[in-house]
Amino acid sequence: MITQLTEQQARQLLGSARVGRLGCIVDGEPYITPINYKFEGDFIYSHSLRGTKIDGLRKNPRACIQVDRIKTDLYWQSVLAFGNYEEIQDPTERGTILRSLLKEFPMLTPVESALIEDGYTPEIIIFRIRVDRITGVSEGVDSDEFLLIEDLGNGTIAAG
Repeated sequence: MITQLTEQQARQLLGSARVGRLGCIVDGEPYITPINYKFEGDFIYSHSLRGTKIDGLRKNPRACIQVDRIKTDLYWQSVLAFGNYEEIQDPTERGTILRSLLKEFPMLTPVESALIEDGYTPEIIIFRIRVDRITGVSEGVDSDEFLLIEDLGNGTIAAG
């Protein structure tokens, strides 16, 4: 049975995930792409090179992030966080956020790595989504903690 997550449960899932799907509008069409992010307070922080998502977010700053935790088809949680895109321009704030992101995600993305290997240092855009609404749903979860599903090795699934 599908149930609504509390805001606390939704925030917990949003804070525990490392990859989310960023949804925005690009040229009047929905656009979704995975991003690494860090959730703190009411902000989702990330970084990117300039490209389709950044161009779209600059034109239409309304965005969402979707994350999920899936154990099986019948045991999962999903959260959507809605908000507005903001680029971080202040050099001190940019440095603080970038250090925090790199501490959380020490490996550069493949695109950034390739560009740096070519001797070109790209402009890294530091941004955040100012979250104003969070919703979440779950299937097969009837307690405050996500059920752990284990394969017992004989083809049966147990919840506990």
